Amino acid sequence: MTLSRRSALRGAAVAGSALAGAGLAGCADVPGAARTTRQAPRRGDGPVRLVFWTWVPLHRAVKLWNRTREDIKVELQIIPANINGGYQKMHAALKSGNPPDLAQVEYYELPAFMLVQGLTDLSRYGAERLRDAYVPWQWEQGVFDGRVFTVPQASGPMAMFYRRDLLDRWDIPVPRTWGEFERAARTVKRRGGGARLTAFPPNQPQWFTALVWQHGARWITTEGDEWVVDLAHPAALEVAEFWERMVRDGLVSTMADQQSGWYRALQTGELVSWVGPQWGDALLRGNTPRTKGNWRVAPMPRWETGASGSGNWGGSSTAVLQGSRHPREALEFAHWLNTAPESIALLTEAGYGWPGARNAVEGTGLDRPDPFFGGQRYNEVFAASDRKVDTSWAWSPTQDQLFSHVIDAFGAAVSERGSLVEALRDCQGRAVDDLLAKGLRARSAR
Repeated sequence: MTLSRRSALRGAAVAGSALAGAGLAGCADVPGAARTTRQAPRRGDGPVRLVFWTWVPLHRAVKLWNRTREDIKVELQIIPANINGGYQKMHAALKSGNPPDLAQVEYYELPAFMLVQGLTDLSRYGAERLRDAYVPWQWEQGVFDGRVFTVPQASGPMAMFYRRDLLDRWDIPVPRTWGEFERAARTVKRRGGGARLTAFPPNQPQWFTALVWQHGARWITTEGDEWVVDLAHPAALEVAEFWERMVRDGLVSTMADQQSGWYRALQTGELVSWVGPQWGDALLRGNTPRTKGNWRVAPMPRWETGASGSGNWGGSSTAVLQGSRHPREALEFAHWLNTAPESIALLTEAGYGWPGARNAVEGTGLDRPDPFFGGQRYNEVFAASDRKVDTSWAWSPTQDQLFSHVIDAFGAAVSERGSLVEALRDCQGRAVDDLLAKGLRARSAR
């Protein structure tokens, strides 16, 4: 299989950027889908029925669509999230010939679906005319070889959520740099009665990736049809060394994030901050209700005074999987879901992320003071962060495996008091081997 893409399979990229040529050529193992997409003729005996798989609770938006459309009805089915089972379920459905019409697919996972020809070419159904409705770099995530395969849904610019009341109590200024962040962590450890400034989550490679992304590393690049892996990029190792020191000196907790113990620590003040994505606001509201009014949002700490880089965690598209019998109707729904103001209002309440539609913030619920964050217009911080994300970051078609290697290596390093730096170095060769096993050309950068 030969596949090229001007935007080079990146997790964030602006149109016209320099990275070119996706190396998805010469694949040794391309099972493909059991059936191909075909538009079924419209009949007069009832509405078209679509099935939509996602792990985000989009029930209210889907109910709104179904309430206002008699001709197309959507059945929402909640599945496990990303690497915890959802994508395996999608690939199994493709192979069995029984896929849903629509599925939420994160930007980092799109190369893996293209590798097995798992997405419908939406250009055949008029998708190109929708381009101007979306943020350009998010639109380009679903464009391969000049054809459109997905509709943008959302991204996840990073910032720092923090407990203003606790920092004020301990007379700690809001950290502006990672150096100040470390000093603040030492003060919290000294004055906080067992509290810690934040947690290092060994289970969360996407969080760590966002920090590396901010610092200017490039884990994946392409040279012609060859994939170049550089997990040991100096900037990435500096990020690993920073968190290795924070863990070694007991300045942070080491616990899995987005689980009950982590939420409890945020609720009780055992954890004082979280460097996280915009969609984390819904997680805090839903899981730390007694802290209402105490949270604020500040820019992500920088590596150097005056630096302006940011990172991104997450980002999804709405895809029509290969094998749908209603691609036109599926595209119509996907476009409405991600651009209609009334839908976006419901989606942002559900914490689905920073909208992929153009001009979706001003005058909406994202553009108002929020009582949970003490009346702060906190999304102004995320809007600025979104503008500062380096959009040349690239993803691997074996990104799931790469993330799994990082989880295993970081988990072992934390439990055995090992080195995060060496753990990251160890993942480098494994990532190259994964690409080679897919029949792709790949090499290590160092």
